[in-house]
Amino acid sequence: MKKIFIALLFLGTLASCTQDFESANQNPYQISDELLQQDFNLVGSPFSGMLYELFGNQDSQIEEDLNWDSWMGYMNCPTPFKSNVNNTTYYIQWNTFWGREYGNVMSPSKQVIQLAKTNNVPLFATWAKLIRILSISKVTAIYGPVIYSKYGSTENSIKYDKESDLYNTFFSQLDSIQSDFNAHKDYDGFVKFDPSYKGNIRAWMKVVNSVRLRLAMRLSNVAPDLAKIQGEKALIDPAGLIATNDDNFKISLLGRIMPVAMICFQWNDTRMGGVIESFMVGLKDGRISKYFSPVDSPSLYTDHPTVPYKGIRNGAYITAKSDRTSFSKASYDFNTVENRRAFTAAEVSFLKAEASLRGWAGAGDAKTNYENGVKLSFADWGASGVDAYLADNNSTPINYVDPKDAKNNFTSSSTITVAWNNGDNNELKLEKIITQKWLSAFTNALEAWVDFRRTGYPRIPHVANNQSNADWGVIAADQWIKRLPYTEAERIGNTAAVNEAVSSMGPGAKDNIATRLWWDTGTPNF
Repeated sequence: MKKIFIALLFLGTLASCTQDFESANQNPYQISDELLQQDFNLVGSPFSGMLYELFGNQDSQIEEDLNWDSWMGYMNCPTPFKSNVNNTTYYIQWNTFWGREYGNVMSPSKQVIQLAKTNNVPLFATWAKLIRILSISKVTAIYGPVIYSKYGSTENSIKYDKESDLYNTFFSQLDSIQSDFNAHKDYDGFVKFDPSYKGNIRAWMKVVNSVRLRLAMRLSNVAPDLAKIQGEKALIDPAGLIATNDDNFKISLLGRIMPVAMICFQWNDTRMGGVIESFMVGLKDGRISKYFSPVDSPSLYTDHPTVPYKGIRNGAYITAKSDRTSFSKASYDFNTVENRRAFTAAEVSFLKAEASLRGWAGAGDAKTNYENGVKLSFADWGASGVDAYLADNNSTPINYVDPKDAKNNFTSSSTITVAWNNGDNNELKLEKIITQKWLSAFTNALEAWVDFRRTGYPRIPHVANNQSNADWGVIAADQWIKRLPYTEAERIGNTAAVNEAVSSMGPGAKDNIATRLWWDTGTPNF
């Protein structure tokens, strides 16, 4: 728990109040004044740090691991933090993503944009604007309306962009960014500052199109006409999409350890999720050994004695940490990786498969895209057996058994198989696409949480120990968490703007975990 308080203290400083966004800065990436005057260092040096902060490191425990990693069943915590009344059981104790993104991405990007103008290197401003979209598209997926177009204002109350306006702004800015990149395809000024693509503008153009497609799909239920227009624009753009694993957008860890490895091996605070155990064991998924480590004791997996993995249910009843530290850890390989996946060709293939179901021009064949997505994922993770996996029309997710406490057991609500069937209706086809998209997205759970809220897939269980209440919002027994509330710094220091933002979320909306975001309509997918 000490580590959590340290992380909170650090991140709390970043989010102290709205007016301090500019000063909560990127000091770890500072270099000497003399060097800053050479070879664009002045504007280029912050980029590796800004990219890194799209995910972060130590703070990932109180953001990813104890939030969307848990809610989506990838990982879960054996430690009963706060007497087992915390984010994993729907009572909010940690809420720091807002402060980190504004302090470590928006603030330095503002400085970069100003310096790029002063030093007459405008393409660096273009690149910074793309990173802003990558950042704030995450923030809005967690909170809803956010500060974006008014960011940097010196007003006492800084207004939020309501979600419908925000996405229109994203799409307009992506147009401008792509136009700038297209006019300077051979520009080499980014090379020494770009750990992801070594300054390759054409690679970044693929990222632009892929981000547009991702954001368009978010809106497919709430604004289908806009989604189709923007999705088709991404699909037909001559710059292309992230299409192969060599194209994958990866974030350098800058010599640090992968967060899931740090939390798992150094702190002993996370283990395999029971939800993903249900799916991967049941579907005979060869990626399981690439994501997780087998357990030593056969007594932990008597429900599937030939597959030595055991996870912890989402929102589990936890009494003592020692009860479940013997469950499956993350793969030991995560201790030595140098990058983490931010956007993969597999995700793009699954987006194209869904776009095909929705009739978007340029998407191609749904079956081909679905199977290609699975193949790309298996290859990306170095897993074998993909052909047999794709042909399996019998295996289904299994029921989950907790060998330590039967209150955590669940019966699988999913009967999905892997093999594609052209005779299935679109709803079942979508369930297959999103289930495989979720399985491929390990270590990038936020996008999976977006998909789950907008589509209802994959079919995962409710939390076992629902501690939600009027403090942060009540999640009914047949529902799941919808969002995080705004930070206390914003509630106290920017009250009028927060109230206006919440009112824009719909009649009766409240700043709590039960309020749906704009694109989470709760309506049928087709």
